[in-house]
Amino acid sequence: MFARRLAARARPLSTVNRWRGFLQLVGRVSLVSVVAATGTLYYISHKERHPGPQLPFDPAKKTLVVLGSGWGATSLLKHLDTENYNTIVISPKNFFLFTPLLPSVAVGTLAARSILQPTRFVTRHKAREVAVIEAEATDVDPISKTVTFTDASPLRPVEPTSTIHYDYLVYAVGAETQTFGIPGVRENACFMKEITDAEQMQRRFLDCVETAAFPGTSEEEKRRLLHMVVVGGGPTGIEVAGELHDFLEEDLKSWYPELHPYMRLTLVEALPSVLPMFSKELITYTEKTFKESKIEIMTGTMVKGVTPNTVILKPKDGPEQSVDCGLVVWAAGNTSRPITKNLMAKLPNDQANKRGIVVDDHLRMLGAPSIFALGDCTSTSYAPTAQVASQQGGYLARILKLIAQRDALEDQAKALASAKDGQQLDDETTKRVEKLNKKIGKIRLNPFHYSHQGSLAYIGSDKAIADLPIFGREWASGGMATYLFWRSAYLSNLFSLRNRALVAGDWMRVKFFGR
Repeated sequence: MFARRLAARARPLSTVNRWRGFLQLVGRVSLVSVVAATGTLYYISHKERHPGPQLPFDPAKKTLVVLGSGWGATSLLKHLDTENYNTIVISPKNFFLFTPLLPSVAVGTLAARSILQPTRFVTRHKAREVAVIEAEATDVDPISKTVTFTDASPLRPVEPTSTIHYDYLVYAVGAETQTFGIPGVRENACFMKEITDAEQMQRRFLDCVETAAFPGTSEEEKRRLLHMVVVGGGPTGIEVAGELHDFLEEDLKSWYPELHPYMRLTLVEALPSVLPMFSKELITYTEKTFKESKIEIMTGTMVKGVTPNTVILKPKDGPEQSVDCGLVVWAAGNTSRPITKNLMAKLPNDQANKRGIVVDDHLRMLGAPSIFALGDCTSTSYAPTAQVASQQGGYLARILKLIAQRDALEDQAKALASAKDGQQLDDETTKRVEKLNKKIGKIRLNPFHYSHQGSLAYIGSDKAIADLPIFGREWASGGMATYLFWRSAYLSNLFSLRNRALVAGDWMRVKFFGR
C-alpha cells in the first residue's frame, strides 16, 4: 500500500521534471540561435562596411569603361573579375536604384535611402581598384575608342570636360521617359523613373491634399485637386495606382476624413487592356480588384495633352474630353537618350533601328565590336525590363573574363612571333605558338539566352499578381499569398544586407505606425 502511494506521487514529479527539461532545452537552443544570428549579422555587416585592400591599376591590363549604374551595369560590376581589367565607371548617379520599389517611395511606404545602393559599395569589394566618376557622358567615338564626359555638378561654375580611351566599352546608359511629343507632359506630369521623380510626385500629391484642406476651397476645386490620374497600364502604372490607393485608404482617410469623399483615382491606358504581358486571367483579376477599390480604368484611351489643371483624353469611340485633376503620373514607355541617338548616327549602315542599339548574340554593338550594349538602350526581342538587363550584366561579366583570357593568349603568341624580328621561327617556338593557338581556339563565346523567371506586380489592397514559369508551364496567381511572395522575392533581390534590413524595417514601420 505504501509503495503504491510513493509510485503515485512519483508520476507527477517525473512529468514535471520532463517538462522542465524540455523548457530548458528550448531555452538553450533559442539562446544559441539568437547568439549565432547576432554574430552572423554583425560579421556580414562589418565585412560590408570594411572592405579590404585592393590591387592598384595595372598598366599591362586593358581598360574597361562602363557607362551607367543601372541594372545592367551594376549586375556586371557585381559579377566582374576586375583582376583582368582596369575598370572605370562613369555615371551621372553614384548609386544603384532598385526601380521595382520606386512607387513605394512615392507614397512614403519606403524611405528613398532604403532602395539606393552606392556604386562604390559594389566596386570597393572587388579584387582590383575600380574608378567611379560621377559625370554625364556626352559623346562616344567608336572609331578612336574614346568617351567624353562632363561634370555637371552645380558646384562647378564652368563644367569641366574630359576624354578617356577605352579598349572595351560597356554601354548601359538606359533610356529616358517617352512622352510621344504630347503637349504639356514634360512640363506638367510627374514621371516614375528616377528617385527624384518619386520625391517630386510625393510633394505634388501632398500639396494637392493640403490645398484641398485649406479653408474656403470650393467643392469643385476639392474634386479637381484630389483626382489623381495615372497614365500607363504596364506594371509601373498599375503599382503606382495600387500604392496611391493604399495611401488614401490606410492613412489619409484617417487624417483627412473630411476629404476622403472627394478622393478619386483613374488609370488611363491606350491599349485595349492593362498588363498585356500578363495572362488574361490575371488581367481580369486586376481589373476586378481595381473596381472593388474604386479605381477607374480607362482602356483604349489616348492622352492628347496635359495642362497644370487638366488632362485631355481621347477615348477610342468617343470625342475628346478635358478631365480636371490635381496630379498626373506618367508611366507610359521609354525612348533613347540623346547620347545613344548620337552614337547610332555615327554608324548609319549598322544602326538603322530607331528603337535602340542593335547588338549581336554576344551583346556586341553592330559596327563597333569593342562596344557591348545592354539594357533599355538596346533594341532586342526581349522586353526592356530589369530582369533582362540584370541577366545581360551577369552574362557579359562571364564573357569579358573569357575575352581577357583570349587576349592574354593572343598577346603571348604575338610576342613569340615578333621576338624573331621577321626571321623564320624555330621548331620549339613554332610548337609553342601552335599550342597557344589551340588554346585560343578552345575559348568559345556562347550567345546570350534570356531565362524568364516570371512577372510580378503589386495591385494594392495587400494583393499582388504573378506569372511564373514552373516545370515548363505558366503558373498564374493573385491575392494575399502572392503579395507575400512578391515581398519576399523583391527582398531577396536587393543587393545588400543593408538594403534588405532597411526595406523590411520600413514595411514593419508602416504596418505599426502608418506612412
